[in-house]
Amino acid sequence: MIPAQLSGPVLSLYRVVVGALFLCHGAASIFGVLGGNRGSGVAIPFATWPGWWAALIQLVCGALVLVGLFTRPAALLASGSMAYAYFTVHQPHQLLPIQNGGELAALFCWSFLLVAVLGPGSWALDAALARRRATPAEPATAPPASVPV
Repeated sequence: MIPAQLSGPVLSLYRVVVGALFLCHGAASIFGVLGGNRGSGVAIPFATWPGWWAALIQLVCGALVLVGLFTRPAALLASGSMAYAYFTVHQPHQLLPIQNGGELAALFCWSFLLVAVLGPGSWALDAALARRRATPAEPATAPPASVPV
């Protein structure tokens, strides 16, 4: 395979991994599974600002990006939420992500921006739906016209 042929599948695998990781963060915070919110073993209380809403974005956008459905808007929303998290939670403490604990927020932000710009790849529901819409519809066969005698 040449690199051009690999770009679609590799982008799809990248999207799946990033979406799954983001989904896990949302599930941990909303449902208290996988160690819970920040490893506490518990969920964030319902509708608490901003944590619960950020977790909801992680859960929903992570799932959409994972399966490749509405990928670009979901990835853009996820990227923006991570930029917000970085600049409001981490950056006020120190300038650099390595100093302020914001590496994960920065990586997710840029990863989702990449997916939003490049698209979902060839193995995505968005791509399957686009291929389905692009195939011409079968012409309807009309019954043979009767000729008056």
